[in-house]
Amino acid sequence: MAVLPVSPEYIPDPERYQESLYRRCGRSGIQLPLISLGLWHNFSGVDIFENCRAMVRTAFNLGITHFDLANNYGPPPGSAEETFGQILAKDFRPYRDEMIISTKAGYYMWPGPYGEWGSRKYLVSSLDQSLKRLGLDYVDIFYHHRPDPNTPLEESMSALDHIVRSGKALYAGISNYGPIETQQAIRILERLGTPCLIHQPKYNMFERWIEPELLNVLNEEGVGCIVFSPLAQGMLTNRYLNGIPEDSRAAKPSFLKPEHLTDPKMDQVRRLNQIALDHGLSLAQLAINWTLRNPVVTSALIGASRPSQIEEIVAGTQKIDFSKEVLNQIEMILAGSS
Repeated sequence: MAVLPVSPEYIPDPERYQESLYRRCGRSGIQLPLISLGLWHNFSGVDIFENCRAMVRTAFNLGITHFDLANNYGPPPGSAEETFGQILAKDFRPYRDEMIISTKAGYYMWPGPYGEWGSRKYLVSSLDQSLKRLGLDYVDIFYHHRPDPNTPLEESMSALDHIVRSGKALYAGISNYGPIETQQAIRILERLGTPCLIHQPKYNMFERWIEPELLNVLNEEGVGCIVFSPLAQGMLTNRYLNGIPEDSRAAKPSFLKPEHLTDPKMDQVRRLNQIALDHGLSLAQLAINWTLRNPVVTSALIGASRPSQIEEIVAGTQKIDFSKEVLNQIEMILAGSS
């Protein structure tokens, strides 16, 4: 990957907030950018640091204030936090109070019975490790990354409450929780006095499980929603319109596999791409805007492999409104109708 040298001194664009769009996160005092940057991929110990640095700079220059991590992001696990910690130290110390930085714990991180899931022991220990990797005293949001079927929900939520009260996180969040579990978690946190700020579920045109139950719960409870994988791991981009490129995610070990790119699915993608072109959008811009069509969705969390992808998505949010006709056309395609 060829990357231009990055200027050693970073001075943010002074106009970064003038055209940026934000939504209030539930009924909280926090506003999040419509587009947030996730560091799940391409910020690991095997990636080119200066490209990672250029992407974070680009995002911040465009008014993206929210940067999302987890303890296990890599490879190797933890390396995305280390990379971002280095970027913070080099470029963003003066701007820390302008940033929302989040991390999570729930998936496997270290051997033994305390290295994953949702015990108080694991969640507290994991965040302590994350803060060291990030070089921070606190994160803004700390999530329980997935529900634990073997740990009482009260224990996991009391751990989040303890973490917030200890000052190691400002807000508590949950991820990958179903509607019933979400409502229970919100109630427990409410009783403890640490409200649930936000939920992070997977959501895109091909994975719509949050409709309508989970979104209704979040709307009624005043909890924000930030959706991950809004581009279906890159399927909802122009990357695979003509096959699988050798350097693409689907050609490498990842969650997006060649068998996911079936002929019927790619026919849908091509038809969606034509709707995007008809309205002056890229397919990625169309897909992101579609996830944001519901105001209950606070922000769409994107990944990127180069700065231009971030610029493309942010530019597309300036055209977020869809007519009923366009939404109906999209629904017909997703339903498999001609």
